[in-house]
Amino acid sequence: MLRFLKPYWKQAIVLVFAIGIQAWGTLRLPTLMSEIVNRGIVAEDHGFILFVGLKMVLWAVISAGGALLSAYLSARTGSAIGRDMREELFKKILSFSISEIDDFSTASLITRTTNDISTVQSTLIMMLSMMLRVPMMAIGAIVEAVALAPDMTWIIALAVAVLLFFVILILSLVMPKFMLYQKLIDKVNLLTRENLTGLRVIRAFNNEKYEQKKFEETNAKIMKTDFFISKLMGLETPLMTLIFNGTSLLCIWIGISHLEFDASYLGKMMAFMQYATQVILSFFFLAILFVMIPRASVSAKRIDEVLKTKQKITWKDMKGDDRVIEPSIEFKDVSFKYAGADEDVISNVSFVAKAGETTAFIGSTGSGKSTLINLVPRFYDVTEGKILVDGIDVRDYSSKGLMKKIGYVPQKGFLFSGTVKSNILFGTENADDEKRMKEAAEIAQASEFISKLPDKYESKIVEGGINVSGGQRQRLSIARAVAKNPEIYIFDDAFSALDMKTDKKLREALKPVTKNSVVLIVAQRVSTIRDAEQIVVLDKGKVVGIGTHAELIKKCKVYQEICKSQLSEDEYRKEVSDARA
Repeated sequence: MLRFLKPYWKQAIVLVFAIGIQAWGTLRLPTLMSEIVNRGIVAEDHGFILFVGLKMVLWAVISAGGALLSAYLSARTGSAIGRDMREELFKKILSFSISEIDDFSTASLITRTTNDISTVQSTLIMMLSMMLRVPMMAIGAIVEAVALAPDMTWIIALAVAVLLFFVILILSLVMPKFMLYQKLIDKVNLLTRENLTGLRVIRAFNNEKYEQKKFEETNAKIMKTDFFISKLMGLETPLMTLIFNGTSLLCIWIGISHLEFDASYLGKMMAFMQYATQVILSFFFLAILFVMIPRASVSAKRIDEVLKTKQKITWKDMKGDDRVIEPSIEFKDVSFKYAGADEDVISNVSFVAKAGETTAFIGSTGSGKSTLINLVPRFYDVTEGKILVDGIDVRDYSSKGLMKKIGYVPQKGFLFSGTVKSNILFGTENADDEKRMKEAAEIAQASEFISKLPDKYESKIVEGGINVSGGQRQRLSIARAVAKNPEIYIFDDAFSALDMKTDKKLREALKPVTKNSVVLIVAQRVSTIRDAEQIVVLDKGKVVGIGTHAELIKKCKVYQEICKSQLSEDEYRKEVSDARA
């Protein structure tokens, strides 16, 4: 993940320089203090004390300046790297197909984009400020300590050995818990998102206690894991205090024993204690980094898993943007099955959908209607066969080239946070084309309810469009597709939330707009598709009938059963009679 540091190499060089100044200034202070004690206080030379004291102030100011500059640069660089990571991760996620989203799960991708990147970012900031300063301080302090009192350096070695022993022990115990903790955070995000999205269903079935119990179980596991990590990590401070105080006592004990032979050892002892403290503090900060880095490495691996994921659906460079005179869609022996599935969801489907005609798909639940039309925009790729758009295999298009041709309305009308205007013009090149926006709203039968909103087209839409009704969401989704003016319209059961009257008016308004376009409609209601030029009847992923309403009601048993389930006996007989006539 350190590759993200490459664009900021100039700041990194200045950061190294600032850390060097800080370390050098800090390391000069104990030696100067030793000189004050040995040459100033003992000899009662006040001038020398003042001179060296001013030098200490100067070095302290220089060191503080280096510390401030290094803190600023490390924070700025770390924040910029965090921003770059989020942007690259978000861009990668946007390029994923539906199957890749399913592989990771939405909740996990959210956690990786937020919690994991925050963990990596905070660790990088610590590394940028500590990773260089700690070795500089430790090595410099050891060199100065050895020069001052070589016979006492074993104290530093002993303190560092004890410190490292406890750090390695703690790390070996907490490392497995870090991965578990991140997975539990994923699950909490999943449960939270699931419950917020399905809140109405939960309340309708009076199942709040059941969902609460599921959340409490996961939350309790997080608490236990976090408590275990916190307990072990909490040992660092008392252990550090114990080692620090023990080192100071040993330095004083050994130093005092030398004073009877050499009075000047007092200054050396005091300076040595400070250098020993700096060495221990350096290793302590290094220990903190050793704790943070494994945790961050878990997060970094999770981020890297997303960034290095090979996309199952790859796009070519062919734009295919030139509009043809008569667009078309052709399915040639298309079969499809989901990853890991044993059986095909779609089997050997072949048909041609022409411009100016509506091709409708109907069948029982699970017959593969939505899966079939989701193959056109390549939300999934066919397992066998091919799909031709304007005579070209969809796999030979660029993403932009193919999507420019398609106006897609999903089964569940989804709106983005923003305004009514921004949602209708979401897929258009000109986000301020008010004429197109109002025409699209009129065709989608949405203008009437929009005119009643407080701010009309500037009225706020919250995330998911939950502040408008299901029918209003569908109409705005249809308006969004119409405003795009595409070659291909795909309506995935997009009229299900509309009443029969609005449904009829909307389809009539769509006819002049779609007269030169291919229209694919998935529907549950026969009334929605009866006027379609071509109806494809699906059963268990296979085509069992293709034709008009009149043709299918005479010869297709599956279509007849669907009609019987939706029409009264008299209405059905009349339909059959009219078809035969």
